[in-house]
Amino acid sequence: MKVSNEEAHEASIKQVVLEVDGTKDVISQKDEKKKMPQMINDIRSMMRSIGDGEISISAYDTAWVAIVKKMDGDSPQFPSSIRWIIQNQLSDGSWGDEAFFLVQDRMINTLACVIALKSWNIHEDEQEKGLSFIRENWWRLEDEELDDWMLGGFEIIFPRLLEMAVDLGLDVHCDEYALRDVFAKRDQKLARIPKDLLHNAHTSLLFSLEGMQDVDWKRILKLRCPDGSIMSCPASTAYALMQTGDNKCLEFLDGIIKKFNGGAPTFYPIDLFEHLWLVDRLVRLGISTYFTSEIKECLEYVYRYWSDKGLFCTSDVPFSDIDDTAMGFRLLRLHGYHVSPRALKQFEMDGEFFCFARESNKSLTCAYSLYRACQVAFPGEDDLQRAEIFSHQFLHDRRDSHNLKDKWLIPKDLSGEVGYALDMPWKASLPRIETRMYLEQYGGSNDVWIAKVLYRMYLINNDILLQAAKADFSSFQRMCRLELHGIKKWSKWKNLEMYGVSPKSVLQAYFLAASSIFEPNRATERLGWARTAVLAEAVSSHFRRSTSPDTTREGFVSKLTGDRCNNIESGAKGSTESSLLHALHEHISFLSFDDASSDNLCESWKQWIVTWTSRDCQGNAALLLVRAVEICSGRHGCLTDQKLDLYKYSWLEHLTSSICRKVCARAQDGQSTENAGDSNRQVDLQMKELARCVLKGDSGINEPTRHTFLHVVKSFYYVAHCSPETVDSHISKVMFEDVI
Repeated sequence: MKVSNEEAHEASIKQVVLEVDGTKDVISQKDEKKKMPQMINDIRSMMRSIGDGEISISAYDTAWVAIVKKMDGDSPQFPSSIRWIIQNQLSDGSWGDEAFFLVQDRMINTLACVIALKSWNIHEDEQEKGLSFIRENWWRLEDEELDDWMLGGFEIIFPRLLEMAVDLGLDVHCDEYALRDVFAKRDQKLARIPKDLLHNAHTSLLFSLEGMQDVDWKRILKLRCPDGSIMSCPASTAYALMQTGDNKCLEFLDGIIKKFNGGAPTFYPIDLFEHLWLVDRLVRLGISTYFTSEIKECLEYVYRYWSDKGLFCTSDVPFSDIDDTAMGFRLLRLHGYHVSPRALKQFEMDGEFFCFARESNKSLTCAYSLYRACQVAFPGEDDLQRAEIFSHQFLHDRRDSHNLKDKWLIPKDLSGEVGYALDMPWKASLPRIETRMYLEQYGGSNDVWIAKVLYRMYLINNDILLQAAKADFSSFQRMCRLELHGIKKWSKWKNLEMYGVSPKSVLQAYFLAASSIFEPNRATERLGWARTAVLAEAVSSHFRRSTSPDTTREGFVSKLTGDRCNNIESGAKGSTESSLLHALHEHISFLSFDDASSDNLCESWKQWIVTWTSRDCQGNAALLLVRAVEICSGRHGCLTDQKLDLYKYSWLEHLTSSICRKVCARAQDGQSTENAGDSNRQVDLQMKELARCVLKGDSGINEPTRHTFLHVVKSFYYVAHCSPETVDSHISKVMFEDVI
């Protein structure tokens, strides 16, 4: 089989890394090598089988379905739902999420199931066990901390269940004061809701339809979704069916019950939510590169439903919320889809942004999704700028007040996720750093979602994802240690410490490259970046030490562009400068796979040296890194073959040079990225323009090349943004601390 120059070159670099001192560094990875492909295949199979959503069953919704009578008699329309209730009572007599105890969840599920059984006067023992649980735990509902995790619509739905229980003669043994308090909260909330709002449009009120009073059913049925449901909610739809006998509601519930073997989830389908959040988890866990085609299919599916009206968790409901819309906007934009932030404007009112209209308290995770979406703004998108200001302040205030619980999600470490987003904006966040942090924040199957009840999303919160991500990152760390060992050896062989290159600077150079370009098959680009950065530092130090920098540079350029073969042969025996030239020539030869790539790389170094100044060398150093990565990858030589807009390529180079020069100058002057005034605003504007050029993808420049510019710029921004202590901490975590 014929091997290309690039493949042979890649193999030679890996061989140098693995045989640094003449003997192979063998690491036992048999178990991981066996498990990793299987885990990847399992995840791929799950992604290819994505349908309308893998979600847990809600005892509450199942109970409402179980209450439904046959249209032509007094027997249950769905007897399998009753069987599900009996089979899923917990050992303490309650129903609800078994692994996570939230008293509201257990009480509302349990009371609904008891009512369902009492409605048919069956299974008295199970009824009594459920009632005993309610009586013993009623006091817990008065816990003030419950407001942190409030079930959606609880103040409306729970009083309705209590009324039904009283009508059925069930004795829940709660005192009169407690009952008055429950109903008072319900009445206060309903009083704030205009009656026409429920009947005129699709709003979040329809999620709690079974708790509403004075319903005009003729108008409500006009708000049915195309699948026959009321907002894709089985409980709301079951209540509508009881009141109207509507066949479309019946057909929806019949399909749900058959699919879930008697049970009913809290809403269904949940297709858009699952597609979006699964992609987000794969990207943040650092394993998205294994599933490129599957992710494309997921996003193509979402994009079919994208409009300026935004997105909701399901494609069947003509409704939208800020959480799904923000997540969809960010992921679609990051993957090159043309989406407008106009979809987010509808969630703005009086300078604030909301998830649902008239919501009583704002969601932390919705603000978090919004803030992340605003990070990928393009120039002129003022709506996103306002949203970013609001969401940043909201998250900052919640963090300062240590109020980091959310009303939609109970994850492992939401405070860590919010803290990372606030401390490391997208323009400074390197992929492998974010992944390393998220591996500690992601709870896998232990994460719980909140709606009318607690529920689980089995694909989004999945232990296989976590195990695969940990195995992949551990493999990445081993690769890093081998490559770092090689580059340290190389630096020592070339005596670069004599030019001011410290072991720490070699480590940081490699860390920045590896945190940005981390894929195992891109060792050429990663090492090309790291070695170029190290040599650029050595050359800069050599010029700074010279008594006549300009003369030194001119002589260096002349020798660099002379007879490179003779220079390589004589360099080791010559002067200090000759030794440095020898290292540079050898580096160029090492990264090049033909004469053209060698000439291109040499010319890039020449351009950098000619424009070098002791004060302002970083902007052109960034371009040197970009060109080194592109040349040694083989892409630079293909630029003439692309339908390339040279102006747009030059514009990318200009933005890269300008941004990196400004952030480095700011760091040299001791200014933080938060306190740099006009310079900061200029950089922000240019970063938005760079994001537009890279993410929009209409320039004819291939995607890997565009992202090389972005990777390099973000690495410069990262160094300027973070303190040396933070960088050291990240290096330790990403490269040396085992993932547990």
